[in-house]
Amino acid sequence: MHHQVLFHLAFPIGDLTQAKQFYANDLGCEIGRETANSVIFNMHGHQLVAHVTKEPLMPQKGIYPRHFGLIFSDESDWQALLKHAQEKGLAFYEEDKLRYEGLPLEHRTFFLEDPFHNLLEFKFYRHPSAIFGHQDYAQVGDSWEFP
Repeated sequence: MHHQVLFHLAFPIGDLTQAKQFYANDLGCEIGRETANSVIFNMHGHQLVAHVTKEPLMPQKGIYPRHFGLIFSDESDWQALLKHAQEKGLAFYEEDKLRYEGLPLEHRTFFLEDPFHNLLEFKFYRHPSAIFGHQDYAQVGDSWEFP
């Protein structure tokens, strides 16, 4: 018997108030438990835990190697978040685009940057089989080189 399994991600932030503004007020995540140095967010049923760090939070040189986000199963939900992010004036790291047009891997994507340089990707796959399948295709994301 399989029970629901949720995804958990812990990530660094520099300020709780800014994190709550971005993740709760701007993106619409629910706020869970909170301490002086951390806050839990419910992002579409998945647990994000933001931890304040004193380490410098530096921007990446691109979307790789680290980012996180959601894959929408309904294009209208993806479109609604895109429109919401545009209307809120959120920081787009990469504007919306279509990747691998015409291939079974075709998907729509955009990237946001939170106030701490964490990158979030939001995707919608034209064919759900591309989320984990189609191993006969070598493409994964955009081409990139290790820094």
